[in-house]
Amino acid sequence: MPMSNHRDVNENPCNMCMPMGGILAFKGIEGCMVMLHGSQGCATYMRRHMAEHFNEPIDVASSSLNEKGTIYGGEKNLKQGLDNLITGYQPGVIGVLTTCLAETIGEDIERIAKEYRAERELKDLAIITVSSPGYGGTHFEGYWATLQGIVSQLARETVKHQRINVIVPHLSPADLREIKRIMQLLGVEYTLLPDFSETLDRPYQRPYQRMPQGGTKIADIKDMPGAKATIQMGITVADNISPGKYLESKFGVPLYNLPIPMGVENTDRFINLLVELTGNPVPDELLKERGRLLDCMIDSHKHNAQGRSVIFGEPENVYAVVKTCLENGIKPVVVGTGSKNQEFVNLLKELLQISPEPCLITTDSDFTILRQNSVARQANIAIGHSDGRYLTEREGIPLVRHGFPIHDRTGGQRLLSVGYLGTTMFLDRVTNTLLENKYKHYRQLIYNKFYQGESKQTSNPKESCGEVHEVHLFKH
Repeated sequence: MPMSNHRDVNENPCNMCMPMGGILAFKGIEGCMVMLHGSQGCATYMRRHMAEHFNEPIDVASSSLNEKGTIYGGEKNLKQGLDNLITGYQPGVIGVLTTCLAETIGEDIERIAKEYRAERELKDLAIITVSSPGYGGTHFEGYWATLQGIVSQLARETVKHQRINVIVPHLSPADLREIKRIMQLLGVEYTLLPDFSETLDRPYQRPYQRMPQGGTKIADIKDMPGAKATIQMGITVADNISPGKYLESKFGVPLYNLPIPMGVENTDRFINLLVELTGNPVPDELLKERGRLLDCMIDSHKHNAQGRSVIFGEPENVYAVVKTCLENGIKPVVVGTGSKNQEFVNLLKELLQISPEPCLITTDSDFTILRQNSVARQANIAIGHSDGRYLTEREGIPLVRHGFPIHDRTGGQRLLSVGYLGTTMFLDRVTNTLLENKYKHYRQLIYNKFYQGESKQTSNPKESCGEVHEVHLFKH
């Protein structure tokens, strides 16, 4: 039998597992402590992964399932773990996430949590349960499924009010602070969900507090059904894990699904919608920031026009980066996400119609496939999280770190990329990386062009266990 190039494995996948995303969402709720129902190693791995990105102590409890619990059930472990968690942290709310092991043996955490609250007479302590097996999706799906679980288990019928629900994807704490600043400048009354701008990037203080201050208030989440509208930055999010869709279908709250406000057009859309919903004018400060962004684009366009980018990460973030690159003359040639997300593909195909270069879109992707196709398509810049360092180490493609996780640099939690101000800073990072790479290699490039002839490599992506979508759409 002839050997096939097809691979049935992922090598260095471009994602993490569902519970990781669930922890991130719970960390944006005031007074929330998270427990993983599963083996102790799961909690240890995720705590370490998050601590290295946010440079903060990350506490995640574990029910510590072992061989006995796997065979006879882990209910006793979970209840004992909840007892210890309450004693040690006195949380305002508890989030319980499942892992592969708990889901495989069929643990009913919703029933266990309900019985536990009744047995301990915990009438005022909410325990939010979310099914999040590692094999059920990526951390992107885990994040949104947890937000949907938080809203569906806490929201209630309430009187109408003028606040606007703003539901955000996984951004940096700096991005969340910028979104709040924009809304404050516009005089918007809002409920931001989740809000880990302080809980995952807390100021230094002594004595150390186990439960950091900040986060979305439980009372505000309960009142979300009475909001004037919901703005959800989740255009690639499926309806079954969409908290905004739940509020619309269950309580009739109008839903506006927008992309992340990054780049001129998407930031305009966010601000114009806030103006429409509130009737408040755009302040001069934001208009000046928009003008500075346009000036930044003029300054850098001649450099960015030479950019051929490979972009990877979570679907919402990747879409926003692709849009921003296209606005500034950077041509995406390879785009990848670890999520199996057809809506992501459909939206990118539509967006890439304005690109003068064909682009390869990969879902359920890994870094072997991204590396192979980045070389074949002569990418000269990569934009994504730290796992993309393989592109630099093995192929010499410089990496602009963006998203989660960032483990090989400090300050990932302080990277600002949204709004007019954040987009300006993002473009400076990208343009300067292109310039640095150009000046580092320009003598070799000139030699290749005039003495050896530029090699025209054709794109021939290898087959993978993920899905590959070729986009040949050209601007006329």
